[in-house]
Amino acid sequence: MRSVELTFGESTDSSIRTDWARLLEAGLPSLATHTSPSNRPHITLAAGNNLDLGHVAQDQWGGLPIDVQFSGLVVFPAGSGKYVLARLVVPAAGLLQLHARLHQQCTGAFANTLPDAWTPHVTLARRIPGHLLGTAMDVLDVRTQGECTAARLWDSPTRTTTTLGGG
Repeated sequence: MRSVELTFGESTDSSIRTDWARLLEAGLPSLATHTSPSNRPHITLAAGNNLDLGHVAQDQWGGLPIDVQFSGLVVFPAGSGKYVLARLVVPAAGLLQLHARLHQQCTGAFANTLPDAWTPHVTLARRIPGHLLGTAMDVLDVRTQGECTAARLWDSPTRTTTTLGGG
């Protein structure tokens, strides 16, 4: 699988990592336990087993950095009695335009990352048991804004990231 991701500036990255640490300190599942150097807070714009960026222009990323706002928490099903807990990102005009432009130029993305089906979010924990969701929500801080400063390509077969734009 490959994915195109927006990464955050230092302050926002640190805030999300603090969320990860709070979950871990409370004995809950957290992305803090995923210690790969490529693991960092991000918003996935496109993902797919056959994701092809062959037509994505370099100027696609000229709008970075882009401000983002968080609007609360969201839960996605992740199997029997398990859930993904994420920080929901407000789908503001600038973010939606960046996302739509990317999908006009790439192919092979999963349906749930396409415009009109995409839920922008930042994952905090995977496979969290349902009975622990309330506890997890209680330990998290509430923030309303952040900044995406760069875009990257994640390639899971090679476990590598490539900077696409921004800094």
